[in-house]
Amino acid sequence: MVKQMTPQSIELVAECFRALGEPMRLRILVALREGEHNVTSLADMLATSQANISKHLQILTSCGFLRRRKDGLNVLYSIADPGIFTLCETVCSNIGKKLGSQERLMS
Repeated sequence: MVKQMTPQSIELVAECFRALGEPMRLRILVALREGEHNVTSLADMLATSQANISKHLQILTSCGFLRRRKDGLNVLYSIADPGIFTLCETVCSNIGKKLGSQERLMS
């Protein structure tokens, strides 16, 4: 992490972490890991409404996690920064370690 952060940059970082705190947004990221999709296909894959998907896509795009491109009448979304999965894997690894420690304590 950068040693000196302004209050504004801290708020931007916090906004991005808040964006990742929503399970549907994580599901969208996982779905897009396999390749780009439009709102309709994501809504079908994730069994939710197009309006719900659109709301989450807007947040993920504004944080820089996703990119969008027009293809005729379709707007396709894809992962803008694959490094997001490194962050997710780090968090998952830490959760796994914590659960393993708790399991050992209970045994």
